[in-house]
Amino acid sequence: MQHNRPHPHLVASVATAADPIKRGKKRGSYNCGRCGLPKKGHSCHLGTSAAPSDSHHPPFSTPVPAAAAAASPSAGLSSSSPSFSSAARHPPPRHPVSHLRRALSFDDFDVRTGTSELDDCLEASDQDEEVDTDVGGGLTAGCLWEILRRLPPAGLSSAAQVCRGWRETSRRLWRAVEELRLRVPTTAEIGFVGSVLQKCTGLLRLSLRMERDVDATMLACIAFSCPNLESMEISTSATAINRINGDELGRFVADKRCLTSLKMEGCINLGGFVLNSPSLSTLWLSDLYSLSKTVFNCSNLKEVSLEFSHQEKDSTDLTKMVDGLVRSCPRLQKIHVASFFLSHSVVLALTAANLRCLRMLSLVLGSEITDASVAAIASSYSNLELLDLSGSSISDSGIGMICNVFPRKLSMLLLALCPNITSSGIQFATAQLPLLELMDCGMTICDPNDLRQPDESSPCDIDRRLSKKPRHIYQKLIIKHDRLKKLSLWGCSGLDALCLNCPELCDLNLNSCKNLHPDRLLIQCPNLESVHASGCQELLLGAIESQINNEFSHIENHFPYKHSADGSKRVQVPRMLCQQLFSDDKKRSTMKRQCSVIID
Repeated sequence: MQHNRPHPHLVASVATAADPIKRGKKRGSYNCGRCGLPKKGHSCHLGTSAAPSDSHHPPFSTPVPAAAAAASPSAGLSSSSPSFSSAARHPPPRHPVSHLRRALSFDDFDVRTGTSELDDCLEASDQDEEVDTDVGGGLTAGCLWEILRRLPPAGLSSAAQVCRGWRETSRRLWRAVEELRLRVPTTAEIGFVGSVLQKCTGLLRLSLRMERDVDATMLACIAFSCPNLESMEISTSATAINRINGDELGRFVADKRCLTSLKMEGCINLGGFVLNSPSLSTLWLSDLYSLSKTVFNCSNLKEVSLEFSHQEKDSTDLTKMVDGLVRSCPRLQKIHVASFFLSHSVVLALTAANLRCLRMLSLVLGSEITDASVAAIASSYSNLELLDLSGSSISDSGIGMICNVFPRKLSMLLLALCPNITSSGIQFATAQLPLLELMDCGMTICDPNDLRQPDESSPCDIDRRLSKKPRHIYQKLIIKHDRLKKLSLWGCSGLDALCLNCPELCDLNLNSCKNLHPDRLLIQCPNLESVHASGCQELLLGAIESQINNEFSHIENHFPYKHSADGSKRVQVPRMLCQQLFSDDKKRSTMKRQCSVIID
């Protein structure tokens, strides 16, 4: 017969009279519990209330931890048959008898609390239960807390079924969650999301990855379960459909008074919206299509990102939308709009508001944005730190205006998919913008022979615009910059010579630069960490790796001699010390720079 070993730090537990399992008889003490005299032939008169003997119920009962329960073969089959430990004496209870659950605030719990204070920090799971430092599996509450807090939601739900101690710790973890990232599979129901969110009473930031359709029911579930929500992000997979319309989104934003950040994908069914929120500061909406009405009553809005779908016949009036946006949101600092139908009139509506706090402006895929648009932007917003005009029709003249207005402010310039830009304009920008740290010139220097035939059914095909203007097929690019950290030249198939002298450059993108000649490549970037070279020739890959890996092959020993103490002559450093100094210096240099060539 298998017996549990006694736990001296636990209060002994005895089966109650209503326990359906028959328990073995326990031998009581031979002495009186009040006067200490032998019980045989003894009648105690020290008190009127009879003390319960050891064969009756003790005032407290505490379940044995999961470590002891696990020793029983049937411990994992049923949770209704606890194990008990025997002890010679019962230590006095630390708390008075009470049948009320201990009210507890999770904010007062600290995982670094000592074992003597854990009873005051943990909530009992039953009315007659005391929680000790050992919460199951031989783990203390602090150790178990650190383990369970690293589990995903599904793993945490499974851990709650192990034992009482684990269930209570899991319950406390759910209540302490402030940020939750949840993936909703196609087979999940709304009740699944609701049951998870209702456990997180203190949830502030929610991120959902939807693999099933999302509709107003999901919004109502979030609004009911998360009253203090501050940030919400909903992303959709390729098979999921976002069925939320503009009225439903507007009601949700108006009801959530604490909401400061809203990011949502797949907003193709909005149709139009009216957003009223004094607290909303960040708004990201993607896949927009044919918006009939857009109202932004968000006085605290600082960042907005509106990406429209690539479908044809979009009836959205972008000029009216942008005009209403900038007039009702005077605190805007970051604006991003991506649409094939961006035009010069949209830029004029944007510059008419003269937003004083604007620091980042991104107008992407607007083929009708020209050098005149650049002049309007430069005249109204001279403090920009980021300017993204990718997909526009600006030329080297527009780059010249940018360099004249933003020489001491601009740190990020993105001009990808601009077919009218040449290598001369890129070199001029890097020479005139000393604070530049990021530059994207992808698909600007292209070989027209490599472009695919444009699709005549698509009026917004970028490849058609790239092939309109003939250019020199092969161009060379020389960039020397002291602060540039990221440079992207992806798709520049018309580039055959490249020389880079950028001490701070750490990321270089040369994807699809297939006409770049290996003998005309020179990379002098000691801090380079990664080079993206997908779609390049094998000889070019070899030249890149050779220039990166052989940088330290010609390093000479700079410590062969040293002066004597009186400075009279030089003596040679001992060979062992010389090699050690050289080896340590080389190790430090190698550990500092570990560059990798990435081929997808």
